[in-house]
Amino acid sequence: MKINNYKLSLLLFCILLPITAYASNFVNYDKYLQKRANESYEESLKAYNPNPEELTDEFNMLVGETLVGKNGTRRNLGGGSQCKATNPIDRCWRCDPNWHLHRKKLSDCARGFGHHTTGGKKGRYYLVTDPSDNDVANPRPGTLRYAVIQKEPLWIIFGHSMVITLKQELIMTSDKTIDGRGVQVHIAYGAGITIQFVHNVIIHNIWIHNIVPRGGGMIRDCVDHLGQRTQSDGDAISVYSSNHIWIDHVSLSRATDGLIDVIEGSTAITISNCKFNHHNDVMLLGAHDSNSKDAIMQVTVAFNKFGIGLIQRMPRCRWGFVHVVNNDYSHWELYAIGGSAHPTIISQGNRFRASNYRYTKEVTKRDYAAKSEWMKWQWRSEGDLFTNGAFFTESGPKLQHTKSPLRGNNMIKFKPGSFAGRLTRTSGALRCRPGRYC
Repeated sequence: MKINNYKLSLLLFCILLPITAYASNFVNYDKYLQKRANESYEESLKAYNPNPEELTDEFNMLVGETLVGKNGTRRNLGGGSQCKATNPIDRCWRCDPNWHLHRKKLSDCARGFGHHTTGGKKGRYYLVTDPSDNDVANPRPGTLRYAVIQKEPLWIIFGHSMVITLKQELIMTSDKTIDGRGVQVHIAYGAGITIQFVHNVIIHNIWIHNIVPRGGGMIRDCVDHLGQRTQSDGDAISVYSSNHIWIDHVSLSRATDGLIDVIEGSTAITISNCKFNHHNDVMLLGAHDSNSKDAIMQVTVAFNKFGIGLIQRMPRCRWGFVHVVNNDYSHWELYAIGGSAHPTIISQGNRFRASNYRYTKEVTKRDYAAKSEWMKWQWRSEGDLFTNGAFFTESGPKLQHTKSPLRGNNMIKFKPGSFAGRLTRTSGALRCRPGRYC
């Protein structure tokens, strides 16, 4: 099949682009980190498909449909004591009252570009019992920091509700699941989570809020590596040069910098069922206009609730391909979806409710380009619902689905925007109880 010359040239440029410490919080790269950086970027290149039309010949009609998981059924959508899961990700696991006995079923439920993410499915369970974070160089067994630096795959659960105040950023290794179901786990009043140079990570059902910068220093990022870090930015979750990441049912608010940043050639990402409140720069996908590594970025943003006190970046995109599907947006203070450096943004089945302020009705915002340039960028709206004067300024060619990454397993079929409230009504961290539908 003929490959678009521009996309081919861009991909080749990305392959040849040297791996640097650009925007990393490491003071410098030793041999261990350089090796991890190179390996991670090679994995991200493999996770990205420059010819997504070759993924599958099957393409399903979009409007008015919803994807039903392999084991999901509509009979689970009743009222009363019945399971109230309303979207294809939740239907996959929430309608089992014995979810606590089958926790790893969650690993079959990712959809969108992060659909291959399984986290710690192949590993043992690790029980966090200690909320302290007193020694970031030699973490104490039983702490979350001790769990996330282990080399083996782990499914990390918690023995009781806790508030974890991180003394420094929590640096994760590959093949991990952080699963907060059954208790209430807050990461708050300290540093946030850093997912850097790794793959296959699930963060599920926790609260992250009041995140602040920390001064850096010697931090253990693996059992056999201790690295010098500069001051952290105060991001709640930072995904840096990583792939196959799924962030689901996380409640995020009040960080110093971003709530979620996905940068430096990260790809195969799904951000779903999350709740965002009280923040300025909500979600950044691609850090710099000059960094073409983010051309391989492919992110699904699905079934999230962008709620109270949000200002902008829901998300703000550069370079990559972003599928924004069945989210609920309410009263943003500047704009909802923005970008620069010619990203592709496909908005489908979202509900956009503008504030009463007459100058913030527009959903979209383009930066650093004349209209003659940004009109070439593919930003399309399909099936969205606009209320209180909200509007989406489209640009670029209409979406040709047979030439889009929205095919096969990468596709989350959307329902019209009028369903967005129902599909997102249980977004954010859930209060699950063993023996009951979650």
